[in-house]
Amino acid sequence: MFVNCNGKQSSIENLPDPFEAGWEGQQVSEIIEDNSQMRILKCTFPPGVGHEKHYHKPHTGYTLSGSTFRITDENGTREVNVPIGYTFSNDELSVHEVLNVGDSTAVFLIIEPK
Repeated sequence: MFVNCNGKQSSIENLPDPFEAGWEGQQVSEIIEDNSQMRILKCTFPPGVGHEKHYHKPHTGYTLSGSTFRITDENGTREVNVPIGYTFSNDELSVHEVLNVGDSTAVFLIIEPK
């Protein structure tokens, strides 16, 4: 169990990490770099493809190609337009599921410090 930034308890027990998580049995992430200091993932989401519920350790992300996503997390479900060049980060453990509901393929880099 962990307590997220909103004070809610969540569990990552039995959840995949972002590399292990796929969508309907298909892999969506590849490891670009994995060394003693960081792991970098490239995640690709064509329209109608998402990332099953998974957890993230603290990380930073960068959008190589954007789209519109339906995101479900501890705050509920919302749709978000994610443009090219958008950066994001989270300093805490987090859990979510995403689905590309847009009409273009989205590609992200996820950088996880070790």
